[in-house]
Amino acid sequence: MNDQTPGGGATAITDAVIYCADDGFSSFNPGTVVFADGVIAAVGPSSTVEVPDAATVIDGRGRLAVLPGLIDVHSHSSLLKGYSENAQLMDWLPEYQREHQVLTPDDAYCGYLVSYMEALKGGTTTVMDMYRFGHKGAEAADRLGMRVHLVPYAADHPTKAFFETLETSEQLICDRHDTSDGRVKVWLGLEHITYCSEEMFRAAADLADRYGVNIHTHTSEQQEEVEVVVELFGGRPVHVFAERGILRPGSVLAHCVWLDDAEIEVLAETGTGVAHCPVSNMKLAGGTAPLEEFRRRGVTVGLGTDGGISNNSVSMWECMKIGSLLQKVTRLDATAVSAAEAIRMATIDGARLLGAGDEIGSIEVGKQADLITVDLWQPHLLPLARAEGHDPILWNLVFAGRAGDVRDVWVQGRPCVADGRICGLDESEALTEIHARTVDLLKRREGVAAIGMVAG
Repeated sequence: MNDQTPGGGATAITDAVIYCADDGFSSFNPGTVVFADGVIAAVGPSSTVEVPDAATVIDGRGRLAVLPGLIDVHSHSSLLKGYSENAQLMDWLPEYQREHQVLTPDDAYCGYLVSYMEALKGGTTTVMDMYRFGHKGAEAADRLGMRVHLVPYAADHPTKAFFETLETSEQLICDRHDTSDGRVKVWLGLEHITYCSEEMFRAAADLADRYGVNIHTHTSEQQEEVEVVVELFGGRPVHVFAERGILRPGSVLAHCVWLDDAEIEVLAETGTGVAHCPVSNMKLAGGTAPLEEFRRRGVTVGLGTDGGISNNSVSMWECMKIGSLLQKVTRLDATAVSAAEAIRMATIDGARLLGAGDEIGSIEVGKQADLITVDLWQPHLLPLARAEGHDPILWNLVFAGRAGDVRDVWVQGRPCVADGRICGLDESEALTEIHARTVDLLKRREGVAAIGMVAG
């Protein structure tokens, strides 16, 4: 997109079903939301919200839902999905990393672009993305107009020299943090505890202090992984992180499936958040994260897709549904993670996890106009009629909704998707470029051997 200024001129979405995802989980049916100059100006019942005379009006006719833009708090862009299948984490990681052994900046740009295209068309307006060559991620996000929190994979083990370094990460912070009218943020990313030295952890904490940025890493995704960490370092992962100084308000750990009570307490005491990736955790046979224990101790949890590499999708709709169902069946509790709670994890909780809860994540006056509309007028989302105190729309959005149901997307009030098509981008032309780049990468990857999990 060439225009990098927030969207100007008033837009009103009228007579829609609005779920605000605010503290009270306000909803309006029929409701109207008005936004101008990139900011939400009014929201409420259609009977009380005044629509400016010159506003562009989208008439929902009771057949559109309006939600805050969805927030994916842990993803990995990639050109390759479907090439490392039927494997658990410890076997899957080395195979997946063959992509990184040959990755170029041009490859990375296409990986970012295809991942962000899919995310944006499915209503995801913000992505926290661990990948490589972050400058290219910023370019792809700028082209589409979406928000990204770029987290370069960094490692210093000699066998993982194909990842980023703290030096390249620092340069990305200097060049791109808080740019593109605030839509691009940069974090410090540590790839895995077995790939990064203790000195690297402490240096990352120092850099985070110096630049005022946050830290993100993975942990405890699989039981065998935790056993390896205990054997190598003499303690469970969260305790090692705490000793190395990276746990603090703003830090985020992805997965956290196999945390014990003492580790969860450390997260609560340090203000460290969790990026929960239920679909990926199921696909790699990792297990079920203890969401109820996180919530009980006040640990902030957002939803992540983990990217197409381990999920085969970047649909936050799938994450909401499966994130709820997985808790219900594991806990044998049909009340676990309601539809409202699932939407909150995908919106306002994710925003708070990223330190952006005052700006995005809910539909409230004064917040940035990151909004999506969902087409309710289709067989799998009917009925729309309330009866006997039940609102089927909310439940059907979470348990029957699909990424393809998203009709319109705005970021900072600027249209990014209209009628299901990305604005200002020839999608077919972009996909042709991406496919050609993928074929070329696969040729270069032939014969490249997988490098196993670091053994010390």
